Amino acid sequence: MSVLLWLTAFMLDLKLGDPHHWPHPIHWIGWLISQTEKVIRSLCHTEFSLKLGGAALWIVVVGASWLVSFWLLRLAFGIQFWLGCIVEVWMIYTTLATRSLSDAAHLVYRALKKEDLAESREKLSWIVGRNTCQLEPHQIAQATTETVAENTVDGVISPLFFLMLGGAPLAMAYKAVNTLDSMVGYKTPKFQAIGMFSARMDDVANWFPARLSWLLLVLAACWLKLNYRQALHIGWRDRYQHKSPNSGWPEATVAGALGIRLGGSSIYFEQRIEKPWIGEARREITLEDISTTTQLMMTASVIALSLFALLQSLFNVMI
Repeated sequence: MSVLLWLTAFMLDLKLGDPHHWPHPIHWIGWLISQTEKVIRSLCHTEFSLKLGGAALWIVVVGASWLVSFWLLRLAFGIQFWLGCIVEVWMIYTTLATRSLSDAAHLVYRALKKEDLAESREKLSWIVGRNTCQLEPHQIAQATTETVAENTVDGVISPLFFLMLGGAPLAMAYKAVNTLDSMVGYKTPKFQAIGMFSARMDDVANWFPARLSWLLLVLAACWLKLNYRQALHIGWRDRYQHKSPNSGWPEATVAGALGIRLGGSSIYFEQRIEKPWIGEARREITLEDISTTTQLMMTASVIALSLFALLQSLFNVMI
């Protein structure tokens, strides 16, 4: 039954995405992070105490996310079986970002297609942390490609992985881990201390899914008749050519599949960051690479769902 609920939630995500006017647990998690951060900052005034407070912030938010999800599911199933199924499908659906990631990339693609540079920069700024005000079309295409590749892990593969390990509550806890990293896990003076623990735990949570994404994206490249051999080779060769211990795996694999080069310099929070180059520039990056990377993400997501559902079914048979 659980696999059927997974599939239903996945199909809902592909069909609906994340409508902005719908209630979403991430908004509530974000509110909890903001309120808890305020309390911690009011109590902690040294770098060391802020680091300890950052660990407490992570424990409170992740723990609350798991506990609320667990007991909400128990309550729903206790009232009525089908109500429990509906609540579980809704929870799983909210942890997935396949459609929203695709839609965000398509907005940039469409703006570039009609040669509206200002709009494409604005749409890109919604999904990246870098400064987009002065980016040229090929840089916008590159940034979008990198973002889709990187978020294939934390937007789809990781939630599905934790769903397999511990059901909807653990998948929701993972989204809390990821949201904490998105909100406080920055190496800036404001967040360096309080966000250190959240950033490290996000790296830990994504460690295995990121490495699995290498193989999943290679299989996706093979399915889409892209250069899967180069995806396999470059994905392994350049996996650590990134400041993140995890992001290099999907980005390098996508770069290999497309025959392009990613990385280079970018501006984050008014600071120029020089990133190592990933991949080989067999050709210049183009607008269509956004679309192809989205197809890779979608295909890898379906493969991941199939793999985890198979493992879950085998586990259920064994016990």
